[in-house]
Amino acid sequence: MFLIVGYVIILASALGTYAVHGSLLALWVPLEYIAIFGLTVGSFVAGNNIKVVKATVAAIPGALKGSPYNKAYYVDALALLFEILSKVRKEGLMSIENDVENPEASPIFSKYPNIVSDHHVLDFMTDYLRMMVGGNLNTVEIESLMDVELETHHHEQAEPAHVIQKVADGVPAFGIVVAVMGVINVMGSVGEPPAVLGKMIAGALVGTFLGIYLAYGFVAPIAGQVEQKANESGVIYKTIKMVLLASMSGYAPQVAIEFGRKTLGAHERPSFRELEEELKARKGK
Repeated sequence: MFLIVGYVIILASALGTYAVHGSLLALWVPLEYIAIFGLTVGSFVAGNNIKVVKATVAAIPGALKGSPYNKAYYVDALALLFEILSKVRKEGLMSIENDVENPEASPIFSKYPNIVSDHHVLDFMTDYLRMMVGGNLNTVEIESLMDVELETHHHEQAEPAHVIQKVADGVPAFGIVVAVMGVINVMGSVGEPPAVLGKMIAGALVGTFLGIYLAYGFVAPIAGQVEQKANESGVIYKTIKMVLLASMSGYAPQVAIEFGRKTLGAHERPSFRELEEELKARKGK
């Protein structure tokens, strides 16, 4: 949403002020638009493997959407973990085996469809719960394994933003390439009247304008949004990690959940009382 608002401001600021003293038709040079677009797409495809290309294309629509990782989402995740760990404390680790092996059919997991629908988060959670069910665990080794998995996840999530930023860095250069091509065309027409030459030179300069304008006004903001979304998606894994490690260390479910709550940012973190009241309300259902 904010990306669209920003685009409107960018368009109004540049084209609106230009329209006051100039003709917008002078900026309409379709072949230069096509050339810059083609050079940008070609560079993007040539510089990345198919996996990165697919991941980047898939990440772009997310820049237009709001983040699903809000306070309600984290409360659901903490409540789910609390229910699972409370069941373990009362009935033993083997009691959650069916829940972990088939979370979609689990009476506990099914209460939290937004968590179940997030397959990466669900897999991360159930994988380590499955390991807990499997036997005695060394907390230090499990934490090291979690850190390696989270590092891999962060790298994969951050890659599209880096690729888009590289594209943004290259677009001004492509604008210059197109402008130079226009200048070459002008130099081949030096016998034309000044009015014609002026129009041709202006058209050539549009390439430089477009390259810089599109790069910093439109492509770079997408890279920023994708990067922020990637960073936001990593918080839930740290939260799950802290809760499970605290539980493995012998802390009661209520205390383990508090470990996870502390990993959340100020805007998404429920207060201790808010979370406690929410857990009590859900327990009564």
